[in-house]
Amino acid sequence: METAHKRPNYVAIWAYLFILTVAELALAFELPISRNMKLLLLLFLAVWKAALVALFFMHLKFERWNLRMLALVPLPLAVIFVLAAMSEHVW
Repeated sequence: METAHKRPNYVAIWAYLFILTVAELALAFELPISRNMKLLLLLFLAVWKAALVALFFMHLKFERWNLRMLALVPLPLAVIFVLAAMSEHVW
């Protein structure tokens, strides 16, 4: 049995993504803050944008919890790979 879900406002989600992208560009090129703080803020904005895309354009917001878990489980592995790659570069 399929359950119907309310259709999201894709134009509003696109506008949020556009605003976040403009914020990323402003942060990357204009704000005079430390490099580490800039990287952390850019990472936060990128994760926020990825969450919006996954929730609304991939329709994960409207799925059951076990299907959401299939999308969330690989994330720690990705973090481990990124940290391993970063540690290779530092040493």
